[in-house]
Amino acid sequence: MKNFDDLTEREILALAITLEEEDERVYADFADGLKEEYPASASVFAAMRQDESGHRRRLIELYKQKFGEHIPLIRRQDVKGFVQRPAVWLARPLGLDRVRKNASAMEVETRRFYERASAQTSDASIRQLLDDLAQEERTHEDRAQELTEEKLKPEVLEDEERARRRLFVLQIVQPGLEGLMDGSVSTLAPVFAAALATHKSYDAFLVGLAASIGAGISMGFAEALSDDGSLTGRGHPFIRGLVCGGMTTLGGIGHTLPFLIPGLRTALTIAFIVVLIELATITWIRHRYMDTPTWSAAFQVMLGGALVFATGILIGSS
Repeated sequence: MKNFDDLTEREILALAITLEEEDERVYADFADGLKEEYPASASVFAAMRQDESGHRRRLIELYKQKFGEHIPLIRRQDVKGFVQRPAVWLARPLGLDRVRKNASAMEVETRRFYERASAQTSDASIRQLLDDLAQEERTHEDRAQELTEEKLKPEVLEDEERARRRLFVLQIVQPGLEGLMDGSVSTLAPVFAAALATHKSYDAFLVGLAASIGAGISMGFAEALSDDGSLTGRGHPFIRGLVCGGMTTLGGIGHTLPFLIPGLRTALTIAFIVVLIELATITWIRHRYMDTPTWSAAFQVMLGGALVFATGILIGSS
């Protein structure tokens, strides 16, 4: 990698052309990735792509005047000082907030490059262009805000907010709730059955720990392998599997931890209270994100929990 201070004016212009081309293509990818769920925001990034395309053309014109037709390929990874960018634009579906933050970081980095490059050049015309581009990058964020205010009317923002909520439910809440329900309900029977059969809190704790972790692994793999998210829009399978598996384990661990208390009666009482809290949490999530009526959600969750709990009591007491 070459030090930035060692770059010639010819190399600085060549690097600037490459950077603008890269930013232009990134904004195009942002626009393409957002057009289905967030069409208005996609138009903002399409306009920003046009800005970057104009910068690149001006740089190329000046380069040809000064140094001829051949433009050497100098990339950001060839020069020290540039931040390695995460390939946000490759993920599908794109997260709107993450895209906007990434675009803002790109603008700041490009502006700083032009400011430093301008200070390093002595040619008046090159310096003038770099100063102009630095100023335009400085106002690019303001331009994006203007485009947002122009294109994202209140009703459009409401539509995009609903779309964002829908994606959050599909990618995070749904697999998380599925895991929490499975972990909280399915592990009730083995934990309480072990406690009543052995009359030893620690034995029940070991059974609950094994059941919770095993269920978490199983549910995580099942969710991750169910679909890759490309058609359903449910997000990356690894993230869904991690959320589902983690919440499954958490749901089982909650009423397992009380059995670390030596006294069986006390452990059973606290575990029962934790179960009620878990079921109430599931009810609230279903009402909050799945639009399920509170009483309906409570009845369904409590009925399922009661049946599994009774199963554990009957088997453990036999």
